[in-house]
Amino acid sequence: MRGDDKETQNIFKDIRVRIFIIALIVSLVAIHPWYAPDEGFTTNLNYGLDLEGGSWLRIKLQGVVTQVDADPGAIVKQIVQSTINTQVKITDVNVPDDGNSNGQIHITFTTEDYFTQSQIDLLGLGQATISRRDDKTEVTLYTTKESLIVAFLSYSLDTEVVPIANADGTEYEIRTAVSEQELQDLMKSVDGFIVKNTDGTLKFHEGVTTETRDMTKNILSDKLNALGLKDIPVRTVGEDYILIDFAGTDLATAKDIVEKPGKFEIRLQTVGNDSVHVLYGEDIESVGIPGFHDGQWHTPFRLTETGALALQRIAIETGAADDPQSHRLNMYLDDNEVYSAPLSPSAASRIKEIPIYAWESSTGGDEESKIQAEQLQIHLMAGALPVNVELVGSGHVDAALGKQFKTQSAMAGLLSLFAVAFVVFRRYHKKEILVPMIATSISEVFMILGFAGAVGWQLDLPSIAGIIAVIGTGIDHLVIITDEVLYEGKLPSTKVYLERITKAFGIIFAAATTTTIAMSPLVIMGFGALKWFAIITIVGVMIGVLIARPVYGIVIKKVLQDSE
Repeated sequence: MRGDDKETQNIFKDIRVRIFIIALIVSLVAIHPWYAPDEGFTTNLNYGLDLEGGSWLRIKLQGVVTQVDADPGAIVKQIVQSTINTQVKITDVNVPDDGNSNGQIHITFTTEDYFTQSQIDLLGLGQATISRRDDKTEVTLYTTKESLIVAFLSYSLDTEVVPIANADGTEYEIRTAVSEQELQDLMKSVDGFIVKNTDGTLKFHEGVTTETRDMTKNILSDKLNALGLKDIPVRTVGEDYILIDFAGTDLATAKDIVEKPGKFEIRLQTVGNDSVHVLYGEDIESVGIPGFHDGQWHTPFRLTETGALALQRIAIETGAADDPQSHRLNMYLDDNEVYSAPLSPSAASRIKEIPIYAWESSTGGDEESKIQAEQLQIHLMAGALPVNVELVGSGHVDAALGKQFKTQSAMAGLLSLFAVAFVVFRRYHKKEILVPMIATSISEVFMILGFAGAVGWQLDLPSIAGIIAVIGTGIDHLVIITDEVLYEGKLPSTKVYLERITKAFGIIFAAATTTTIAMSPLVIMGFGALKWFAIITIVGVMIGVLIARPVYGIVIKKVLQDSE
């Protein structure tokens, strides 16, 4: 066997070379290039709006975060009177001072009309005791001021209101558009007002909380994934805006996808695997924030009157109210089961007497159960967004224009590679250096594309810019390796070679670390499309430093040995 054959075998025994080859094979599988007569040449790579054509939507989340106060008795009087259309008299408002009330208050009112527990549950005012005497109904509510304010704002503005506890008191996130003046006028009707800051300004901020913004983004992402629309970028822009790119989708379809909820259904098990329909998503009035109590994570939700009556009737008819363990309550989103559990004994007992409007779905007590509870919150919304949104911008990129961008991007990449090759050849005047250097750069690009294909990233113009940036930094690093390896124009002794290659990689690792640190703020802070430019650049640098460039150091030594 010849000496050069032995040397080649030794190269392939090197673990770094083997990792390099495996990475190329995995990238080829991830990209999966193939040719079909009806489609032509295609791959598994996903292209974004810039390169594929399609539509984009920019939506604004409407909401208000404020702190208000009001008279509890006035709230109860207004809500009850507007519901039963009769006069209500508040006879007592009592705040216990035993130190264990947790803010609970007792409010007693009387009315000449009959009043039932179901009506109290429907209003969401809290627990109550009801008695009838002297041709009057006396109701004592056990509730909190926060619950009453939430009920009043929700009822008056026809939207969901979420209380937010903090050190300065309870703030309220109103998930719809309302002006400062409109809210002031509304609170005056219940002897209330908007609380002021220490500087005299009102505690009133247009917008939503970060948690609500992120939940809206997650709902949209979850909804689009359920529809099979892979890697539709849903990006937050500032605190109140979300930008969505729909590659390959026309504008009308994009709007319909965002605005139309998914199909959510609750079914009750009858016998075996058979089940009966109970209600659809439109009968879920609101979905609360998951919470932990009694050793379990729970996702609260509230049914409409129609939904509560339907669940009561079917629970009784199927026997679930008498034997809940044999009749599981199953929830489906777009025909996929997302939750299944029997009624609790207390709920089964209570539902035989009255319809239940407020429910909680328990998922367990560990960290995974918390994640399941948060996911169920999204499923219960069935793609319906937690806040009202306003379409503030939209646009369409023609498919032909996207194809042109794709061609031009590919040409820009090739031209940058040719330009680099020309400069490298002018510097060294040796094709035995040029070929492995360019081959290494191409392999890095191939592995970046393989990574993008594996994780389902959409390639757009910022991504292409990131790849071109990786080509530039990669060639810089390869030049550093080559200059350090060449000693007075030739390959040095093994000892000197090891010293110089160690020095070269010290410089390269330092440069890669600097690039990663510089790009990290763009990834963490998420500046729209720049985020993907930063991610591609970081991934490309890591692939080059950890996989491709060490192999180039091995290959260039072999090439220079053969050329001597």
